[in-house]
Order: sequence, then C-alpha cells, then structure tokens
Amino acid sequence: MLTIHDVLETNQMIQKHNLDVRTITMGISLLDCCSSDGKTLCRNIYDKITSYGEHLVATGEDIAREYGVPIINKRVAVTPISLVAGASDLKDYVEVAKTMDRAAKEIGIDFIGGFSALVERGFTDGDRRLIDSIAESLACTELVCSSVAVGSTKAGINMDAVAEMGHVFKKLSELTKEQDALGCAKLVVFSNAVEDNPFMAGAFHGVTQGDCCVSVGVSGPGVVKRALENVKGEPFDVVAETIKKTAFKITRVGQLVAIEASKRLNVPFGIIDLSLAPTPAVGDSVADILEEMGLESCGASGTTAALALLNDAVKKGGLMASSRVGGLSGAFIPVSEDKGMLEAVGRGSLSLEKLEAMTCVCSVGLDMIAIPGDTSAATISAIIADEASIGMINNKTTAVRVIPVPGKSVGDTVEFGGLLGYCPIINVNKYKSDAFIARGGRIPAPMRSLTN
Repeated sequence: MLTIHDVLETNQMIQKHNLDVRTITMGISLLDCCSSDGKTLCRNIYDKITSYGEHLVATGEDIAREYGVPIINKRVAVTPISLVAGASDLKDYVEVAKTMDRAAKEIGIDFIGGFSALVERGFTDGDRRLIDSIAESLACTELVCSSVAVGSTKAGINMDAVAEMGHVFKKLSELTKEQDALGCAKLVVFSNAVEDNPFMAGAFHGVTQGDCCVSVGVSGPGVVKRALENVKGEPFDVVAETIKKTAFKITRVGQLVAIEASKRLNVPFGIIDLSLAPTPAVGDSVADILEEMGLESCGASGTTAALALLNDAVKKGGLMASSRVGGLSGAFIPVSEDKGMLEAVGRGSLSLEKLEAMTCVCSVGLDMIAIPGDTSAATISAIIADEASIGMINNKTTAVRVIPVPGKSVGDTVEFGGLLGYCPIINVNKYKSDAFIARGGRIPAPMRSLTN
C-alpha cells in the first residue's frame, strides 16, 4: 500500500537526487511501408511515423507535468531500415535517413533510431546498401541514429561486418570533423542486440514486436548513491539489498509513466528498461556509486566486482517491481556522459583496457569513448571484435560507440555538450591488428549456443 512516506521519498529522489524517466520511446513497425519505388517508400515511412508519433511529445509533457516526474527524452524506434528498404530501387538509403529526420522534427522528438542492419550471419543486398549509407546519412541528418548487429551467441561474429564498421566510423568521423566527429555518437555496433531497447543510439523496433508499442527507460544513479551513503561500512549483503530496494522504487515510477503513456497514446505497453543511465550532472554518476562502495577511484582493483554487484542488484530489484522489464536493464558506463568516469580517466585510474573488463558485467559496452583521430579503421574494428566476443561468450549484449576525433590525441579534450558531455582522449594500444582483421570470415558461435 502506498503511504505518505513513499510519496515524500519519491519527491526527494526527483528533487535532490536526479531521478528521472530518461525516455519514452515509441516503437513503430515500418514493414507495411515497403515499396519497390523509393519515393513511395519514403512517403510511406514519413506518413506512418508522423501519424503514430503525432501525440508522443505532448503526452510525455502532460504526464511529466501531472505527476511531477521529469521525462527527459521522447524518441521513436523503427524497424531496421535494411529490412524495410531492401526491396526498393534505391541505390543507397540517404534519402530514407533524411525522411526519418524530417518526420522526427515534425513530431518534435529528440532522436529516431532504426537506421539499422542485422548482419550476424551475413549480408543481404539491403544490408550492404544501408551500411554503405551510414556515414553520409548520419552526417547530413541531426536526429537519426544507427546501429549494426555484427554478432551473437547463436550466430558467432561476422568479421567481414566488423572490418567494414571500422571504416564506417572513420568515414563518419571525417565527415563530421567540424563537430569533433559528433556523428559517431549516433552510431553503435552490437553483439546480441535486443529488439526492445528504448535507449539511443541503439534503439530499433524488432520484427517480432507488434505494429506499435511504447517503452520507458528509467534512470537514477544519484538515488542509488544516496541510498548507499546510509550504509557506509556495511557488508556487501547489505549493499546489495539496499540497491535492490532502491531499484524497486525507481522502477515503480517508470511503471506508472509507462502505463499512463500506453493508455493515453492507445498503444500497447512494451517494456521498462531500468538501466542506471548517468549524465554529466554532479550527483548523477555510476562511477560515484562504485566509489561509494569503497573504491578510492573508479578503475581501481575491485571496480569490476563492484559493478557486477550493482548490475545484478538493479536487475533483481527491478524485476520485483514490474513484469515488463526488458531492454538492457542494469548499469551503463558511457564515459563522456558520466562525471565520475571522466574524473577517473583524468586522474589515470580508468583506462580503455579496464573499461573493457567492466563491460563483461555491465549493461552494454565501450560507450561514448573519445579516441585519437589517427586510430586506424583496423584498430577500431579490433576493438569492436573484442567487445563482440565478450557478448558472444557471456550471452549478453555488448556494444561499441567510440569517437575517433580528427586532429585530437591523448592529452586533448573534446566537448560534445548537453547530455553527451565532454571527454578526454583515451589512449589506444599502439600495436596493430591489421592482419587479424584482414582475415575476414566468421568467428564460430561458442559451445553454449547449442541449447536447443
């Protein structure tokens, strides 16, 4: 039963500890938009997005105002465009991306995801056209986000796709160099991509979903940090229980918003993703939570263990609060978006190698990391391969969103602004992986894939 204490506690979370609903994301199937004529395809896509998403922003704002819960972003995710546009006569999909961008601006959302391809086992002609279009498409649009799934536990890793994506990052970096390669912040490469992720840049509406649904991503690193301040020196059993109870409360807020949004928009409720997504704001950091557990600095020995405990406890608490938990759910570690992570990088306690180790136990992977602009495409591909293998072997989602910043090197800093924050350029291993990436082919699926 809800008590006045619960209400007051939630108000404290919102007002003082940065609790928010990070996003309401509407998933829209575009499968019925297919056409062999490119112009008809683009018209169908525009019409469906603007028709279904017409009231998304206003609904989010109404709910936020009525319930006093900040809702930071309103977004749309669509069916992977490589599937939707594959039968069209378009030689590339730049016009499709521009159409998505126009539709997103028309309905007033923050981002639109789904300029995507799923190539774990191989390429269709539509997949190749989409991947070849990514760099130009993201460079000439503002709100379009792209993702490519290159591997999974069931399929192994498509190393030809991995090799290609290194070149895509480099090309996109050059095309957006006047914005310090900001275009790369809208591109992510996945292993074990999920179909119901409401967070950008990796959101897309999976083909097993219905025509439309609405999903919510909640956040609250500051709330968890504050809760742990009250159990200083207590054993880890107490720490885990404290995080679970806090995650339960956070998820209930998201459940309320999701149910209301579903009802008012008259579309099915998809999932709640209860990931702890940090921001550059003071007091809204995953790194601060890890340091509250007793680490002098994020990245010190014990960081991976602390993150594993945090991720697991968040999932357990959230599952008790909602039967619709999905997406990624856990703890994100996007370097540029987390003030504590940035400070740890600055003081030298957090390296690319330590971040990679941490991705074994957190929600996603190497996220929003600025690297030297002269990093080769093959090295970027090798970084993707490492992350994809972690996801494949551990049967979890991993991803890479790195930003090779032209003209910048270790010791420099790049400023992205807003929720994307800023980031010092992180050192990358100087030894080459060119011959490794040049092999191509596919890394076979592991033994654990044989679960039928």
